[in-house]
Amino acid sequence: MGTDQAPSPLLQIRNLHVAYNGVRAVRGIDLELGAGELVCLIGANGAGKTSTLHALAGIQPLAGEIRYAGARIDALPAHERVRRGIALVPEGRGIFARLTVEENLRMGAYSRSDRAGVTADLERVHALLPRMRERLHQVAGTLSGGEQQMLAIGRALLSRPRLLLLDEPSMGLAPQMVEKVFTVIQDIAREGVALLLVEQNARLALELAARGYVMDTGRIVLAGRGADLLADPRVRAAYLGEAP
Repeated sequence: MGTDQAPSPLLQIRNLHVAYNGVRAVRGIDLELGAGELVCLIGANGAGKTSTLHALAGIQPLAGEIRYAGARIDALPAHERVRRGIALVPEGRGIFARLTVEENLRMGAYSRSDRAGVTADLERVHALLPRMRERLHQVAGTLSGGEQQMLAIGRALLSRPRLLLLDEPSMGLAPQMVEKVFTVIQDIAREGVALLLVEQNARLALELAARGYVMDTGRIVLAGRGADLLADPRVRAAYLGEAP
């Protein structure tokens, strides 16, 4: 009689190193993410969080091992990672300001040839982000900051990702819009998409995430359930502004 084995993680990082112009931004971290899991990565500015996402997306040189869906991908170019189901919503949104909302959304599906599937996914994004349907023919650069963030998320979803990398989605947004963006993130997670969230609002991220990692000067210094990290005195003192 065989024994049950836990499923392999969707994403496994082993001994990841990233450097910019000789400066070591990420220093040998290990990280795992399960299929459909929402995990956050928190830390101070310059801790290496964005560098980690860029390495996963294939837009930053790295050393180490990245396994995704059981296969090594650390040597693959960025566009091939998108084809395999990894999408990045970058810090600052990175929308095409002179294109319309619809054109931006369709850019997310550039690697796909299944027209019927793209049309269905556009409808799905419109249902998830009704403001995008209302703004479909508007030039993207004229949207509010919150609407641009929604558009960046919608564009990423058009690649039909299994793993969505989100870099500082609340940055520069009013509290009411932050709430709307995080509601959308929760809705995406409920659909079974795995999310790795880098977020400056540590409290919000840890309340939302099943698990979290804390980075400091390029290293993982704490890891655990989101609720446990939220209660940790070290996290509360360093990232939630509470006295130890």
